[in-house]
Formats: sequence, C-alpha cells, structure tokens
Amino acid sequence: MAKDDLPEPKRRNKTLSVADALAGALDPVLKKRGFAGRDIITHWRSIAPPPFDATTQPDKLSWPRAERSAEGATLYLRCAPGQALFAQHEAPAIAAAVNRYFGYLLVNDVRLSAEPFTPGSGQRMQKPRQPSQSEIAKVGKATEMVEDDDLREALQALGLALSGRSKPKAE
Repeated sequence: MAKDDLPEPKRRNKTLSVADALAGALDPVLKKRGFAGRDIITHWRSIAPPPFDATTQPDKLSWPRAERSAEGATLYLRCAPGQALFAQHEAPAIAAAVNRYFGYLLVNDVRLSAEPFTPGSGQRMQKPRQPSQSEIAKVGKATEMVEDDDLREALQALGLALSGRSKPKAE
C-alpha cells in the first residue's frame, strides 16, 4: 500500500482530556480484566466504604462461566499489607457498597488478589507553609481598603496562598 493511498486522518477541532484520549487504549485492557467500563476503578474511592477506599484496589471481575446473566461476579481486590484479614472479613460489606453504587447485583463475592497493592501517588500530606511577616504585611496592606470583613478575610487568605507559589526566575 502506497503512502498516497492512506486516508487523511480525521481531525477533531476540539480539545480532548487525557482520559478521553486514552479511553480507546484502556478499554481493551479493562475488558480483559472483566470490567465493562472504567467506573469501578475511577470511582473506587467513592464506592468502597472506609477504610477500604484507601487500602484496597479493584483488580479484576470474574464472571461465572455457566450462567448467562450479568449479575453475580466475583470482585478480586488488591489489598495493602496488613489489611488482608480485615478486608476478607468485611467482604460482604464491600460487595454491598459496590452493588449499592451501581444499583443492581454486580458483585456476589469479594476475594483477595495475589497481585501487590500499589497505593495512589496523590495521598502524601503536604505540610502547610507558614507565610513570612513581610508577606502578611504586604497582603494586609493590599486588602486594607476592603470594607466587608468577610470579603477582606477571604482576599487575605487568597493573597497568602498565592504568595507561597514559586516565583519565576529572573534571567
């Protein structure tokens, strides 16, 4: 096939989010793991009851081979070290939470996966930065003319938060 025979790529004159752009690449992988969509993985923190929202991750859904119904899958969870016994004990509560989220009997059983647990990277707690006295004075001077107390306090909080951002380097 010659290069001239290739069709012109279809252009979308709009911006796409990374999630939308990668959806086509992720869907076949998720289907191999038994997931019909990304909902259970992307919304796991709101689906799972605490503390399982932070200590477990869905690994795969295993559907019964003999039955034709779409209900009653086994959900395999990756579990944080030291939490496996607790997660296994509370498996019915986890299954009930998943079924409540979706509104029908999706998960019949919850089991633990042998795969290692990899927690999310966005959970590190950052130490709040204390603004310097000069920053406090500068923000106070900029907002002293605002008459409404609530608005002034909100603007001061915003000013102090913005003063903590890294400043661009002068070349």
